[in-house]
Amino acid sequence: MQQRNASERTGWEVADQMDGEVIDDTRPRFTRIKYTTVAEQVRDQLMDSIRAGHFEPGARMPAERQLCDEFGVARTTVREAIQQLISLGVVERRNSRLHVVEYLGVVSAPADGLKREVRELFETRRVIEIAMTHLATRHASDCQRTKIGELADEFEPGMELGQFRDLDHRFHAAIASACNNPLLAELYGRVLRALFESPAFASLLYTQANRRQVNEIISGSAEGHRQIAAAVLAGDGERAALAAGDHLAEVERRMLSQLI
Repeated sequence: MQQRNASERTGWEVADQMDGEVIDDTRPRFTRIKYTTVAEQVRDQLMDSIRAGHFEPGARMPAERQLCDEFGVARTTVREAIQQLISLGVVERRNSRLHVVEYLGVVSAPADGLKREVRELFETRRVIEIAMTHLATRHASDCQRTKIGELADEFEPGMELGQFRDLDHRFHAAIASACNNPLLAELYGRVLRALFESPAFASLLYTQANRRQVNEIISGSAEGHRQIAAAVLAGDGERAALAAGDHLAEVERRMLSQLI
């Protein structure tokens, strides 16, 4: 191919050359812009406002007409956004009035896909569980330490998924109980329920194409649980926290990098 002369180059190419710009192929490329509907933008603003505490649980939300005026959108757009919030369990209708639900739990809008929802839940769980495991090594009774060790020994490669999930829940609940901080244990329980009951999490686990990867996660988790239990039994808080962090980071990595 013959080299083009300056007269054949586009205006952008000439301008770039005049500005002295050099294309750097080594830098990370920009992320493609994701399209979102107007209704999704309205939903996300309402969700952020509820999360920020501007509307407390049980509080009445502004009327549709007021929301239309504030957002500058049509009523059909507001109604679509509200319906999405109702589906997410964030708001509800009472006598034709819109109210924030009494118990919000842990909610998230799936605007950016399943993996982002799972990632956020894992990040929250990891922050809480590392500290909670460290506390458990200090406050657990002899009976609680024995129970944690016994549960860890029940993990084995090749477990059926439902059996593994039940055992995993009981193991981490035992550590939460042993931390001797009811408030922290309650918060952790809410996060754990949000993760285990998340449609996004379930879809990743039970998709047929992910069966092999799920089995690998189950096999790898057996050793992770044993390391956590051994550190708790030894009363080594630093080692227990490190083992908990490594275990959750590995599960998250496998979930998000290998699963569809």
